[in-house]
Amino acid sequence: MVISLSLDTVFTLQVDATCGKVSTMIRPFTRCLCKALAGIASFLIPLSAFAGSPPGLLDNDHAVVQAVIAVQSEVTPDLMQQPEILGTAVGVDANGTLALTVYVDRDAASAGEVIRNLPRGFRGVGVQIHLTDKFHAMRGNPHGSSHTAKQTPPIQLGTSGGWSKDLANGYCCGGTLGSLVSISGVQYVLSNYHVFESDIVSGGNNTVATNGDPITQPGLIDVNCNVAGAQTVGTLLKRNSLPGSNVDCSTARVVSGMVRTDGAILEIGTISHLTVGASLNQAVKKSGRTTGLSRSAVSGLNATVSVAYDNECAGGAAFTKTFTGQIVIANSGSKFLNSGDSGSLMVEDVTTNPRAVGLLFAGSSTSAIANPIGQVLSFLGATMVGN
Repeated sequence: MVISLSLDTVFTLQVDATCGKVSTMIRPFTRCLCKALAGIASFLIPLSAFAGSPPGLLDNDHAVVQAVIAVQSEVTPDLMQQPEILGTAVGVDANGTLALTVYVDRDAASAGEVIRNLPRGFRGVGVQIHLTDKFHAMRGNPHGSSHTAKQTPPIQLGTSGGWSKDLANGYCCGGTLGSLVSISGVQYVLSNYHVFESDIVSGGNNTVATNGDPITQPGLIDVNCNVAGAQTVGTLLKRNSLPGSNVDCSTARVVSGMVRTDGAILEIGTISHLTVGASLNQAVKKSGRTTGLSRSAVSGLNATVSVAYDNECAGGAAFTKTFTGQIVIANSGSKFLNSGDSGSLMVEDVTTNPRAVGLLFAGSSTSAIANPIGQVLSFLGATMVGN
């Protein structure tokens, strides 16, 4: 798939749909090559400019953040008219200065000229330039880890998994079984739309994702594209979150006895049934198929992301979706989130029963993108399973 993400504030991501989840050639089993995305450059706004503003977490409701969002909303549409500008977000620089982050395509021939022409600030808000490669949905290159191994049931989550028929056009695909949620008293595995149900044409495999289809652990990507090597842990209940909603999510009804009922996640353990909103510099962690347990911090709020989705594994273009109000997380060298980590649950970085913050679904070699977990749960009518 080719996915184009654009951060609120504006942030355009180019995604290779074959790489949004994990994909691999069937013969031979070569790795799917995904375009990496990357970089940061900047213009800034000092917090001192907002002296007297109320203290507290720098979340979307903070007065200082709201002031930058107001400027962001005003200038982003014009900035995004320039193809070299991939997006914008509310961020903080290395000195703790609040700023409007402008994401610029480092590979664009005219990137230098665009940077030179950007103002130092807008209406008193400083500009921080972030040079980056394009963003993509995190389905991609396989890397071996304990998170790709077939588990003895009941399994823990934060593990390789996906749709049992996710094989087409000479590739198979997969992602991460992220967490456990409860809907009307029934337990479901939570992941992304593009991990569970994005095959919408008969195309290269003569099938489409259908309610009741098996969801397996590990995903096909980790069993040489042979479903016989995986185990069914859930059955697909299509949520059709895309293209109509503001979240990339899907669910699988748990097969009795196959998933731990406490929703434990590999290397994280049990989580809280409560959730928490994102704030700038918030310490977070996640457990995913490719990079396992990884830690980082929230680097941007209120992101707008435009993502182009494929119609099946290694397929053609299906639609482009612009998300708003998303969370941006620092992802230097793709160490926090990489291809195959789509569907991972992002939680606060505390030792005991961390609260969920967001559902990860896309990123680049410098930044990762998550749906706010509140938006996901509201769309599904769900609650987190936890203590």
